[in-house]
Amino acid sequence: MIPEAGIDWDACIGLMLQAMQSLQQGLLHLLAALGAARDIDGQPAWPFALRLSGEVMLIDRSVARALLGALGYSAAALLLVALSFAWKRARIPLLLAGGALLLFTPWPDTALLTAPAVPTSFHTSPTGFSATAIVHGEQLYTRQCIACHGTDGRGNTPLALSLPVAPPNLSSGLLWRRSDGDIFWSLQYGKGGKAGMPAFATRISVADSWALIDYMKANAAGVGITDTGAWPRPVALPDIALACRSPGATHLSQWHGQRIRLVVAQPGKAPPPEDPRLQSVLLNGAAAPDTVGAIDCANSQRDALHAIAIITGTPEEKLPGTQLLADRDGWLRARNASGDWSPDDMLCRSTAVGEGAGNTAGGMDQLIAAMDADPVRFAKGGFFTHRER
Repeated sequence: MIPEAGIDWDACIGLMLQAMQSLQQGLLHLLAALGAARDIDGQPAWPFALRLSGEVMLIDRSVARALLGALGYSAAALLLVALSFAWKRARIPLLLAGGALLLFTPWPDTALLTAPAVPTSFHTSPTGFSATAIVHGEQLYTRQCIACHGTDGRGNTPLALSLPVAPPNLSSGLLWRRSDGDIFWSLQYGKGGKAGMPAFATRISVADSWALIDYMKANAAGVGITDTGAWPRPVALPDIALACRSPGATHLSQWHGQRIRLVVAQPGKAPPPEDPRLQSVLLNGAAAPDTVGAIDCANSQRDALHAIAIITGTPEEKLPGTQLLADRDGWLRARNASGDWSPDDMLCRSTAVGEGAGNTAGGMDQLIAAMDADPVRFAKGGFFTHRER
C-alpha cells in the first residue's frame, strides 16, 4: 500500500470494487425475481453483453481515482438538487449548479470499466471445490483434454502445435483471473469459432464441466508449486468428508472461519497432537475415528489423498508426514514435513517473499501472525475474492 495525499487508495478501490460487484449481483437477483433473467442450469443468467469490471482499475490506479472523482461529483450534484427542494429562494441556482455538475462530470471511458459478459458470468460452482470433484475432473481431463492441453495444461502437445489457434495455457495466472462462470461457458459452448476450442456441451454434462474446472485449478496449483516452489496464485483447501469422534462436523467446509491443519498419516509414526489454534484432520488415517490417535477427525478416502497430491505437485507415495495449513478463509498457505513450523513455510503470499514476513525463526505463532498480516488478495473477473467456495 502506497499512501497518496493521505488517502488509502487501496482501501478505497477495494470498497468500490466490492460495491460494484454487489450492485451487479443484486441487479441479477432482482431481475431473476421479476422473471426478467432466464435460468441456466439452476442459476440466473446475466442478460447483458457487458458487465462492470475492475480489471483495469486493479492495474491502473488513475482509472480508479477518475471513477471515484466522477462518483463524488455526481453525489455533490444530487445533493444540490435535493437542497433545491428544501431551499426555495435558491432553488434555481442550486438546480443549475447540480445540472452543470452532472453534465460536465468527467467519467472514465466505459471501455475501461466494462468487460464482455456471457450468460454464466456470475455463475458459481456447485461442487464446493471438493476432492471428489477434483479427482473426477482429472478422469474427464484425461479423456477429453489432455491430447491438446497436455498433462501440465500448457498446450505444448503435437496436436496443439498443429492447430491454427493455440489452446490457452491452463496453468497461466491470466486464465485463473477469469471468473469461473466465464470459464464454464467456454467449456460448454466453445470459444473462437471453427478455429478455437469446440463446444463440449454435447460430450460432458454441466456437473462434469464444473468438475473439470476444479481439476484444472488444482493441476495449475501443482504445476506452479513444482516449477517455483510456491503456489503462484491462491488455491483453496479442497472440501473432504470427515469422520470425527465428536459429533458435528462431517465436511471441512463446515469449518470456514477457522484455521485448518491437514496431516498426512505416516505409517508407523504417531500423528502430532491436536493444536488449540487449529482444526486438525488426519488424512489417509484409519477408517474408524477412535483409532486415529491424538487427532479428533480423519479421512481415509483415496480421493482426498489424491487431490492433495495434485494440488501440491507431489506423488502420493511421498506425501506421508506432510502437513498443510489453511487460513481462516480456506486458502492453502503453508506446507511442512518436519513439524517445526516457521513463516518460511508460507508458500502463498500476497506480498513479495521477505516483505512483512516478520521473524522467520519462530514457530507456529509466528507463522499464524505472518498469515494474518498478509491476507490473500486474489482478483477473479476483475474483483477480489475472499473465498474459493
